[in-house]
Amino acid sequence: MDRPVSNLNFGLMTLAFKVRDFLLARAEILKEVGIEPGAVVLDYGCGPGSYTIEVAKLVGAKGRVYALDIHPLAAEAVRKRASKENLTNIETVRSDCATGLEDASVDAALLYDTFHLLSEPRAVLAELHRVLRPDGILSFSDHHMKKEKIVGAVAAGGLFKLSNRGKRTYTFVKELGTYQINDLH
Repeated sequence: MDRPVSNLNFGLMTLAFKVRDFLLARAEILKEVGIEPGAVVLDYGCGPGSYTIEVAKLVGAKGRVYALDIHPLAAEAVRKRASKENLTNIETVRSDCATGLEDASVDAALLYDTFHLLSEPRAVLAELHRVLRPDGILSFSDHHMKKEKIVGAVAAGGLFKLSNRGKRTYTFVKELGTYQINDLH
């Protein structure tokens, strides 16, 4: 089971993300994902909501964004930012794996700068596979990992296959065939 970082570390991370977001807007990165108005998106490991807020603007009032994080301050930060921006299409979820979402209910899942921290990455990938619609996508980025490691780790077990490599993200599509459940543990 994963544990949240300390409140101090979360605060420092939030500050670092503000600087990062100033230098490169998250909206620029999200252009690679192709999120449409009305979409349902899961921001897995949302942190203070840098991507969550931008996705909520992209999906609009008819869309929905689920912002999931293990840290209680993440939900608080996302709610504050959403309120400040008058965004009502965001729901926060506190969890280290299970989303609580229905099967095949999500158009896109974002897994950004989180994978390298997961103690049970295969369980998380299985959960994302479960909640994604058959034509759903997993948008992945983790600057702590090299391309070969990313593709191998996400494609292991047969749940996802690489569809596209953008400048800053990898797009994986959901495999609909059979996969080895043993490969997920």
